[in-house]
Amino acid sequence: MRNILIIDDEINICTLLSKFLGKHGFKVDTTMSGATALKMMKEKTFDLVLCDYRLKDTDGAQLLQDILQINPRTIVIIITGYTDVRVAVDMVKNGAYDYLSKPLYPDEILNLVHKAFAHMDSERERESSMPAIRAANGNGNADGVPTPDDPNSEMLDKTHKYVYGESSNARELFRQIKLVAPTDYSVIIFGETGTGKESVAHLIHHHSKRHNQPFVALDCGSLSKELAASELFGHEKGAFTGAINTKIGAFEQAHGGTLFLDEVSNLSYDIQVALLRVIQEKVIRRVGSLKEIPIDVRIIVASNEKLSESVAKGRFREDLFHRFNEFTIYIPPLRERVEDLPLFVDAFIRQVERELQKNCGKITHEVWECFNKYNWPGNIRELKNVIRRACLLTPEHDDITLSTLPLEMKESFSQASYEDDHQVNMAGELISITNENDLKTVALQAEYNKIINVLKEVKYNKTKAAQLLNIDRKTLYNKLRLLNINY
Repeated sequence: MRNILIIDDEINICTLLSKFLGKHGFKVDTTMSGATALKMMKEKTFDLVLCDYRLKDTDGAQLLQDILQINPRTIVIIITGYTDVRVAVDMVKNGAYDYLSKPLYPDEILNLVHKAFAHMDSERERESSMPAIRAANGNGNADGVPTPDDPNSEMLDKTHKYVYGESSNARELFRQIKLVAPTDYSVIIFGETGTGKESVAHLIHHHSKRHNQPFVALDCGSLSKELAASELFGHEKGAFTGAINTKIGAFEQAHGGTLFLDEVSNLSYDIQVALLRVIQEKVIRRVGSLKEIPIDVRIIVASNEKLSESVAKGRFREDLFHRFNEFTIYIPPLRERVEDLPLFVDAFIRQVERELQKNCGKITHEVWECFNKYNWPGNIRELKNVIRRACLLTPEHDDITLSTLPLEMKESFSQASYEDDHQVNMAGELISITNENDLKTVALQAEYNKIINVLKEVKYNKTKAAQLLNIDRKTLYNKLRLLNINY
C-alpha cells in the first residue's frame, strides 16, 4: 500500500483528501504543520507528499528542500492558489513532481497521484534495468566518465547502471556518447524497439554540463494531435474543454536541462511546425496564451525508424529533421552484439535475484545455445523479461533450464537445431546429385531444392508443404524417401 502525507493548514482539506484517497486504496496521514511533517517523515517513509505552498510555520519552497533532503525519492506535489502558480512552476524545476491549483477537484487529484506513482515505478524500473558495467579500467577518465578500454574490469555507473558492453559495436556506441555529451548538440538516437534509446539519452544528459538540471522524457507515440501541444508547451486554464487548471508543458519542465522526445516521427504535421518555431526562436507559448516564455533546452529525439526515411516518405518535415540532426547515434540491436550477451545476462540475473530475494543457479549449456541462436526481436528489453521469467520459474539454487524460457524461444531453438542437424545431410546429398552432368540430375536437383525451400517456408509442416507443391501427402513422402530427405 502506498503511503501519502498531506500537509495543509486547512483541516477541511486534510480531512477530505484523507477520506477520498483512503477510499482509493492509499494509506494517508495528515498534518497542518511543516515542522510536524518533517518529524513524521524521519520516523516513517512516505511515497508521496501533497503539500500546501503557504503554511503558517514555513513555505512550500523551504519544505520541499527539507523533504527531499530527508528522502530524495519522495514525490512532492504542491497545492497552490492561483496567484502562486509561477512560484509553483519554479518549485517543479527545483524537484517537485507537479502542482495543483485551488479549487481542488477529486478526479484531477486522483489522476495526478496515479500518474506520479506510475512515473516513480518507471524510474525505478529504468534504474534497476541497467545493471553493472563491465567496461572500465579504474574509475574512468579525468571527467569522471567511464572508459570501456579494459574488458576484464567491471565498474558500476552509480547513476544509471548502464551495461556498456565489450563488443566493437558497444565500444563505438559509447565512444560517440562520450564525444557528444559535453556539447549542446541536438541528438537523434536511432535504434530498434527495446535497444535502450531512453537509457542512452539519460547517459548523454548525465555526462553533460546540464546534469544538475531536469531531464524530461516524453513519449510522442502515445500523444494524440489534441494532447501533443498541451504536453509539449502547456496550456492555460480554460484553453479548451477539460483544461480546468493551468499546466506547464515538457519544455518548461526541462528548462535549463534536457528534453527527450521518444518516437518523434509520430508527431502530427502541425506540431512539427510548432516545434520548428520553438527551436528557432527559443520561446514557447502555452495553448490559450499569447505570452511568449523563453526556454533553454537541449533536445534529444529518438525513433525506431530512420528519420531520413520518414522525410523521404513525406511523414516528417525536412527542415525540422535538419534542426535535430546535429549528431546521430545508432544503437545496434542485440543480435549484432551477441558478444555482450553474457554481460547482460549476468547483470540481469543479479538484479532479479535481489528483487526476488533468492539465488538462482547457473544457466545450462542448452539455454546459452538457445540465447546465441535466438534473433532477439525485442532486444535488451526482451532479454531482461526472459531472465525475470526464468529466475521466477527456477527453484532456488537450481540451474536455469530450457523449460523456463518462453514458448516462442523454445520453438525457435528447436527449429534452428533441426536445421543445423540436417545441414550436413542436405549438403552431402547435393554433392552426390551434382556429381553427374545429365538432364535427370538437373531435374532431381531442382526438385530437391524446391521441396527443401517449401518445407522451410511452412516450418516443416508436411500437409501444408504438400498443398503448396500441389501434390498429395503420400506423394510428398515418396519424394522425400527418394531424395533421401529425412524429415
